[in-house]
Order: sequence, then C-alpha cells, then structure tokens
Amino acid sequence: MVKSKSAGIGFFERYLTIWVILCMAIGVLIGKFLPSVPAFLGRFEYANVSIPLAVLIWVMIYPMMLKVDFQSVKNVGKNPKGLFVTWITNWLIKPFTMFGIAYFFFYIVFNALIPADLAKDYLAGAVLLGAAPCTAMVFVWSHLTKGDPAYTVVQVATNDLIILVAFVPIVKFLLGISGVSIPWDTLILSVVLFVVIPLAAGVITRIVLVKKRGLDYFQNQFIPKFSNITVAGLLLTLIIIFSFQGNVILQNPLHIILIAIPLIIQTFLIFFIAYMTCKVLKLPFSIAAPAGMIGASNFFELSVAVAIALFGTQSPVALATIVGVLVEVPVMLTLVRIANKTKGWFPQERMQ
Repeated sequence: MVKSKSAGIGFFERYLTIWVILCMAIGVLIGKFLPSVPAFLGRFEYANVSIPLAVLIWVMIYPMMLKVDFQSVKNVGKNPKGLFVTWITNWLIKPFTMFGIAYFFFYIVFNALIPADLAKDYLAGAVLLGAAPCTAMVFVWSHLTKGDPAYTVVQVATNDLIILVAFVPIVKFLLGISGVSIPWDTLILSVVLFVVIPLAAGVITRIVLVKKRGLDYFQNQFIPKFSNITVAGLLLTLIIIFSFQGNVILQNPLHIILIAIPLIIQTFLIFFIAYMTCKVLKLPFSIAAPAGMIGASNFFELSVAVAIALFGTQSPVALATIVGVLVEVPVMLTLVRIANKTKGWFPQERMQ
C-alpha cells in the first residue's frame, strides 16, 4: 500500500461518527415522512434479504477483498491461534453471556419497567443476536483497523460454516423453543452474496490486473481509488436500514433504550474477551482487532429474519433484534477507535 495513503485518515473516516448519526437521523425521517421510499425498496427482496442492501454491502466489501492474497490465505493455517480465539469466543462464550446479561437486565434490573411477557420476548431477540456472530460487516471494521484481510476472510468463512450447524441448537437450548427453525435460504444467500461473490470478484480482479499491469500498479494506484467507497457504502446502508425501521424506533423510545443497554454491555464484553486473549497470546494487532470485532458485532440480517419468521414483524422479539441493528454501528465504531488507540499493545508484524 502507498504509505502516504495509509498513514493519514480519509475525510469520511475522520468524521465517521458524525456521518453515522446524520445518516441514522435521515433514515428515520425518511421512514416517518416518506414511507413510500422504504416501501418501494422493500419490494426488492429475496429470501428475507434486501437486494438494495445486498448491493451496498457488496460495494463495501469488494475493495477489501481486493487486498486478499491467496498465498496469505494458505498461510493462515500455519498460525491458527487467532481462529481458535474467534471460534471459542463466538460459540462457547458469546451466546451464553448474552443470555445471562439480557436475563439479568430484563427480569431483574428493569423488572418494574418491563412486564414479564415482554421480558421473555426481548430475551428471545437478544439470544437470536447472540447466537449469530457477524459476517459481512466485520470486513468494514477490519478495514477501519487495518486488519489482515486474508485472515479476516478465513475467520468469516469458518464462522459461516459453524453457523450452519450451531445456530439452531444454541437457540433451542437457551430459549427452550422446540419449534425454532432457520430460513436456510436466507443464510445461504447471505453467505454467497456477502462472502463468496465479492471474494471471487476481488481475487479475479487482483489476478488479472497484476498480470497485466504489475503488482506495483495494483497496490499503489488501483486499490487507493476505492479508499472512500467502503465508508460511503456503509453510510448509504445505514440510511436504508433506518428508513425501514423509522416508525418502530419513534414509537418505542423507552424500551429501545432499555433493550440497548444489555446489548451494548455484551458487545464491549465480548470484544475485550477476544481482544485481550489475543494480547495474552501475543498475536499481532492485524489479527487481534478483527478477532474482537467479529464476535462483538452481529449477523443482524439472520437474526431479524429468524425473529420475523418465528414471531412476526410486529413481535417484540423482532423489535429486540432491530435494536441490535440500531446500536451496532455506533458501538462498533467506538470499538474501532479503542482498538486503533491500543495498537501499541500488540506486536506490529503480520503473521507469516
């Protein structure tokens, strides 16, 4: 990468928190006063996956996939500690701490504010979030912390494989819901759209351009052209997401805050469990940061889809998963800042 490009921070990234708040507000206002816009966009959906959102997420991910060198992917297996941290944090810790924290707040701390039947529904939504660690969006957080793109791809790919077998049993165990089902078409389509296609496109682009123009051109001229596209895609994604949920957010201000509190605490807890474990294992920052991010954030497309499929669009369970979307970006941006400021805790060399 060109050092002058990576040493500084781009205009969008410098004021990213402000842009995020503005885009959230714009989205909510569109949902409230221009409901025909989200209604129109909502027509373009397949298997509970919004096609406009899929396109924007693809726009966010493609520039990062350009950086993936398959030789580096092959080498990931030689140093699997970061993968073990990701797997253990995501599947042996996160779902159960989410259940415990959510139960504590909904049934005990907020007992006077949330009726028992609502507490049960909110707990179900929290568990759906906790049992679905992040996939696509982790590429954005990895990008903002200058994470190792090859290692991040493997972390995400293996996480997707584990979701296939672990999501339903964990949700059934924690909630005791015998009828839990998973929209497999949603899950498979998400993996294909958000991982397989952009990865293939990035690898093909890399091979073709390096062969035609050389590695120097590819790294120093071609990749920098996409420097602001990831963040721009993120901001447009936020506008669409919050336009879909504008009325829900405005109609439930207090309960949204109550639901958000345990979700935020859980997010910070899981991030630091993975992040500090990587520090103890002396893993480089380029692997530690994405390891913390992938567990901290959530596969909200899957969580919302399952909540709607099982309980309906107006269910409090669906509301809880939507709050997960609401707090996701601001909290993850905070964690990105924390990670970047603590970069000196880790060895700076990349794993070979």
